[in-house]
Amino acid sequence: MRHCILLSTLIIVLLFSCKGDDTVSCVSCTNSQTLDFEVCNESNGNASVNGLDTGQAYDVYIANLQQQEDTTCN
Repeated sequence: MRHCILLSTLIIVLLFSCKGDDTVSCVSCTNSQTLDFEVCNESNGNASVNGLDTGQAYDVYIANLQQQEDTTCN
């Protein structure tokens, strides 16, 4: 019985410990040819623009934006 309680407690702790992995961080970007937009690093590692998943890795997406002369993100 003691092992069942310990195992149940361990399973519950493991299930809830992953809950904090869903954090999303965002930056605001400006470009002379478009309205301001928001790029977010989604929990799956992809970039989303104004809430739409681009299907591209966040780091790659931001690097491509930084190569454009008139685009700034902060």
